[in-house]
Amino acid sequence: MLKLGMHVDNWRHFDVSYEVPCQFAADNGMEYVEFGTIDGDYFVQALGYNPHIPLHSDPLELKAYLDSLGLKVSQLDAAYPMSTPQGQSRGIGYTTRSIQFAKALDCPCVDTTDGSKKPAGYTDDEVMGLIKQYYRVVLDWAERYDIIINIEPHGPYTTDPDTMEQILGFFDSPYLRINFDTGNTFIAGQDPVAFVKRFRDKISHCHIKDVSEELAKAVRGGETGIACSVAAIGEGVNAENIAGCIELLKDADWDGVLSIECEAAPGTVEQSLEWLRKEIAR
Repeated sequence: MLKLGMHVDNWRHFDVSYEVPCQFAADNGMEYVEFGTIDGDYFVQALGYNPHIPLHSDPLELKAYLDSLGLKVSQLDAAYPMSTPQGQSRGIGYTTRSIQFAKALDCPCVDTTDGSKKPAGYTDDEVMGLIKQYYRVVLDWAERYDIIINIEPHGPYTTDPDTMEQILGFFDSPYLRINFDTGNTFIAGQDPVAFVKRFRDKISHCHIKDVSEELAKAVRGGETGIACSVAAIGEGVNAENIAGCIELLKDADWDGVLSIECEAAPGTVEQSLEWLRKEIAR
């Protein structure tokens, strides 16, 4: 069953706390929200001008608030780049703390990814060694806590389907899966529909974002990921691909959350919701 949610990151540029997107989700009949995580203190968030969640805050307090709105958490975003040397010293702890937080929230999965660029001075084989060790450690935690670790296509390794398959093949674990992203795969020059067709048995969560024509002309094939789209879902050049991905997921009786990623300019998320609901119903 395809369910609708959204990332609170849609409100990051609007300098608001998480209550604003959560209330929006509840008011617009959505079931799920997705949170970014902060491993430490960020003064902007502490002052109420950022929607993401510090991992030292109380997850049960957050859960009680979400329960009061009838919302669930589809995923925690802890995407510290695991393809960098710092992924060993910083990323592993960040991800394992997110796993603990997710468990307390009854959130089923935690999102991870690689860096936007290949690390200088490292061969691809060396980077794959870093990635393998990162997942060796965090999967131990994931299996004990019964939390899925998703890999999001976002950088040069994960947006390459062959390399993604290699990473998934490091460990034979049902807890290592994919958070598919329609926008990142498209902007990296890949075919999002072909990506879903190849990996749909491994997909446990989706980021849905369109791409404006201007952005596609400027960076497609030169970048591997984008943040929240400025285009509403359905009005950009990736709309046909998104529709195709939804059809493939429906045909496979996929059960998961389509998490909207578009900037929350007036009417944009509402327009995205309307388009997605029509596509799902169709």
